[in-house]
Amino acid sequence: MKSLLWILTALALAVGLVALGVRASAGYVQIVLPPHRIELSLVLVAAILLAAFVLGYLSLRLIAAMVAMPRNVRGYRQARRQRKGHDALTGALHDYFSGRFARAEKAASLAMELGEDPGLAAMLAARAAHELRAPERRDAYLAQGAKHLPGDDIMKIITEADMLLEQRRAADALTALQAMPQKHTAGLRLELKALQQAKAWEKSLAVIDQLERRKVFDAAQARDLRCRALAEHLRRQSTDVTSLEDAWRKVPEPLRRDARVARAAAEGFIALKAGPSAAQLIERSLERDWDSELAGLYADCAGGDASAHIQRAERWLQGHPGDAALLLTLGRLCMLQGLWGKAQNYVDASLAVEASHDAHLAAAQLHEKLGNADAAQRHTRAALDLALIRLRAEH
Repeated sequence: MKSLLWILTALALAVGLVALGVRASAGYVQIVLPPHRIELSLVLVAAILLAAFVLGYLSLRLIAAMVAMPRNVRGYRQARRQRKGHDALTGALHDYFSGRFARAEKAASLAMELGEDPGLAAMLAARAAHELRAPERRDAYLAQGAKHLPGDDIMKIITEADMLLEQRRAADALTALQAMPQKHTAGLRLELKALQQAKAWEKSLAVIDQLERRKVFDAAQARDLRCRALAEHLRRQSTDVTSLEDAWRKVPEPLRRDARVARAAAEGFIALKAGPSAAQLIERSLERDWDSELAGLYADCAGGDASAHIQRAERWLQGHPGDAALLLTLGRLCMLQGLWGKAQNYVDASLAVEASHDAHLAAAQLHEKLGNADAAQRHTRAALDLALIRLRAEH
């Protein structure tokens, strides 16, 4: 724009001079260079001066353009490189979330080479390589990304921890998450997952509390996670009676009502041959909330004299007459007490309600005691068949 204004101004001056020359046609310019003398009309001189001005101006503009050309070329190349890098990173994101991980890795690698947000591009390439089961390339991208991101960068920490957890490397993931500068919801989710993988159930309770306060879990979900964690923690404490009793005392009263928590503690006491503790726990739990699986453990708590257990279980049966697990428990308790007739009635009643593996196994033991070899073999085969069906279902 400035160049155009200069040219227009020069032309206007030239036109003005020419007009003046035409009006004063008698005017001339004399140039004396001894011994020579040159006379030129005023109009011609004006034309020569105008031509010289335009030529000089154009020459200067050409020189300036030539001087600026390398800088302009560099700027153009840089702009083109930036556009190409931006397009590569955008394409990598699109391909990654479309499940085209090979294309995503290639595009992210190109974006990283072109300098388009190299930290983000490296993390994206690492995730794509991880999905492609290429750990060497993934680790190389992580190393490159670390050069462009600070050690406490949340994106870097979350990416690394997430991939470590997918490899079941819970301890390494927890170490990576420790570098996080502040509590972060996504980081807390990963920390909970890592603690669950590491079977650090007691520590996971505090993380569940934080996630519930952040509205990640509602009350029902948080309770379910707490009960699962407590049940697993109790199982891990079943190494000696003192440790298990201490762990059970620390369980909040409302959570003791959960059947999973109570079953885990009862199974631990039974495994440690602490039948009275298990029986007391089961009796209190079933008085509050009925659970068939917990009732099924009651026979394992009886010692030498099972009469008191039989009386209590028969009272429970009045309120739960069709409970197969309770009927089987009564059958097993009667077997312990040598009440073979009552035992057979209860075991047969349990099988009539539900032909379970445990009921067939108890029936086989009962008939073996009674000397009914054929019946014992029949129930043993039935128990084995059900066990095989369960194994196939699990696999």
